[in-house]
Amino acid sequence: MADGPGAHVAGLPLLYVVRHGQTGWNAELRLQGQADTDLSALGRTQAARNGRRLAELVADPGRFDFVASPLRRTRETMEIVRAAMGLRPQGYRTDPRLMELSFGDWQGHTMPEIEALYPGSTERRMAAKWTFRPPGAKAESYAMLLDRVRPWLAALTQPTICCAHGGIVRVLFRLIANMPEAEAADLDALQDRVLRIEGGRLEWL
Repeated sequence: MADGPGAHVAGLPLLYVVRHGQTGWNAELRLQGQADTDLSALGRTQAARNGRRLAELVADPGRFDFVASPLRRTRETMEIVRAAMGLRPQGYRTDPRLMELSFGDWQGHTMPEIEALYPGSTERRMAAKWTFRPPGAKAESYAMLLDRVRPWLAALTQPTICCAHGGIVRVLFRLIANMPEAEAADLDALQDRVLRIEGGRLEWL
């Protein structure tokens, strides 16, 4: 199938992906999407842990491109990661294709709040979570996010360390490992581990 491993793994350089650390909205189970939130104290601890792990894994960071989503929580995570690796915190670039999917009018709400505002919508979302698009002009589905991330992945030409979001992690599992849509949509994207993508294999470290 078009989104299977064979279409995206050939020639893919080594890729390490770090999801941003926990935010206050994560702790409150609020949908963040493209809202610009900040890391919590735990989130900064998680980012530092991942930076130390990358320092163990990466012998020559000068070979790597460092890229992050432009949202505050991912930029702060990347700067903590780089500092923990002994690198200048600001020595990275951003790419808007790595932004989290937009939850449109749902951003900032918990699922119980959404159900109260839009009765029956959470059940409709769970029935087809990969393709469901919340209300709002800029809202996206995971399928739309995949189409946004695909050209970014295809354009990678050197080993890369990326700081992004849970939605990005889910579409990478779909694109590279051909994970079924329903399984990818429910994947637990860890905030205290580094995801290594190499040779078509994805492994949490």
